[in-house]
Amino acid sequence: MPSPSDPQLALGLLARTCHGRAATSMRALPFLAFARHIVVDGRVLLRMPGNCGYQQACAGSVVAYGTDNLSSARPGESVWTVQVVGWCEAYEPTAAELELFGPAPARVDGVPFEPVYLRVEPQFGVVHGVDDGPGRRGRVAV
Repeated sequence: MPSPSDPQLALGLLARTCHGRAATSMRALPFLAFARHIVVDGRVLLRMPGNCGYQQACAGSVVAYGTDNLSSARPGESVWTVQVVGWCEAYEPTAAELELFGPAPARVDGVPFEPVYLRVEPQFGVVHGVDDGPGRRGRVAV
């Protein structure tokens, strides 16, 4: 398996999933926010619901953004978790990037969905893989 701190592997695994969690702090307290993401040109672009206020905690801060395949790994696949850490800022996606995000939800928490977009510039990435004992799962591969 490649090094756990392999940023290219981290971005490759992030690109395999659609949703994840951003971790940052708000008023010195830990804060987690869910998001839809895409990976474009080595950056992680996030789409979040504006009504939740997540962008206020994330934009202009360093965030950790991560995801995993803990509930979706098939037999023969390794279980992995990945995170990238970097500066996060507000972002205006291009038409092509909006298309990559796919359709937006109609509502979040009972409120019409109004998206906000953020960009994370990864400074480093971390990947952890788990082999499942006697039936050993395969290696993480991009």
